[in-house]
Amino acid sequence: MVKSDKWIKRMSLEHNMIEPFEAKQIRDGKISFGTSSYGYDMRLSNEFMIMKNVVAELDPKQLQEGLFETVTVEDCIKISPNSVILGRTVEYFRIPRDVVTIAFGKSTYARCGIFVNITPFEPQWEGYATLSIANMTSLTVKLYVNEGIAQVLFLGASDVCEVSYADRKGKYQAQKNITSAKI
Repeated sequence: MVKSDKWIKRMSLEHNMIEPFEAKQIRDGKISFGTSSYGYDMRLSNEFMIMKNVVAELDPKQLQEGLFETVTVEDCIKISPNSVILGRTVEYFRIPRDVVTIAFGKSTYARCGIFVNITPFEPQWEGYATLSIANMTSLTVKLYVNEGIAQVLFLGASDVCEVSYADRKGKYQAQKNITSAKI
């Protein structure tokens, strides 16, 4: 069952599920972020990892050292045509043991050819979410920091999982920075 805005507010205020937490949806000339009817619109931080053009092939099992350049921006970053960058959320998440999430890129960016891939947040995962952001167009696209980038939906389970992400000591647990692929 998808969790409502009331549940998201309660869990965030009582259990720090989302930090910092915005209890209502903020627009005011920005790409919206904060609590929505049945989800939470996450914001894009100002930190990015940009892939250098130094390899002919990517192997997720053996990423080269120095493959990414880390950059910090003030207001926005421009993503080149047909390219992918890694970013992270402003919000730090702490997912309850009986919840899993799915996330989707914001429609504003999707209409500009930007696709945001975020893997599910498993039960008891915590951290800043690393975002894979792809520009599928032949044009440069601006991404605005501290504004909405994706919406996360919280799905409640009928039973508590036997082994959570924290129990199995998942490799991306409690990540504080943008994290590239690990094996």
